[in-house]
Amino acid sequence: MKEYPPPRKCFASVHLRFSAIPPFRAAARAPLDRRAAARQTSAMGTPTPAASGASDEHVRGGADDGTACAVAHGDVRPGTGDRTLVAVFATPVAEHLLRYGADLGYRTFLVDPDERRDGAAALPPLDASADVVVTDHHRPELGRVLAAVLTQPVRWVGVMGNPRHPAPHIPALTELGVPYDDIARVRRPIGLNIGSRTPAEIAVATLAGLIADRNGRPGGFEF
Repeated sequence: MKEYPPPRKCFASVHLRFSAIPPFRAAARAPLDRRAAARQTSAMGTPTPAASGASDEHVRGGADDGTACAVAHGDVRPGTGDRTLVAVFATPVAEHLLRYGADLGYRTFLVDPDERRDGAAALPPLDASADVVVTDHHRPELGRVLAAVLTQPVRWVGVMGNPRHPAPHIPALTELGVPYDDIARVRRPIGLNIGSRTPAEIAVATLAGLIADRNGRPGGFEF
């Protein structure tokens, strides 16, 4: 029987593969190292690009960009101002809106005139800090609730719905005698166009649109 020598070359190749692993591990640790360096330098002043991972252009902006970077890293509590979010009608979308809205610094309310459902039956007093999102355009109380919202100086009001379908809030409000200028305040559709379909995705798109509107930004990937 013919004898074969030990497969030394195979073992050598395996050894070489494993020797390439440490650099990848070091690369994986790099983002964490940068974050730690950013936290350490925040106490001494504006983080440098190497410490924070920020671009040169970002840092050249001055103290405001340094604060924004610290907020993004969680080192400084953000100043969101006075924000109120009202979700109208107890729906899965409303549940996600209220949960995510609280994380974003909103004071949140759920309103549903049906006393058998969760939420307050009547609107709370609202001011110019309030964003109102109607999460169901099929409810028969749609016109009545929107008419009540439009009597208050809310910052923003919108109704969920497909823009390719007729907007049911318009005839509902017209029948109640609401002036055209007030009806025109109601936004439809709402949120950014990200192809959202699930309740959680719709809530994310809606809140992203509200934040963009508050900040005077168009939304999307252009900066």
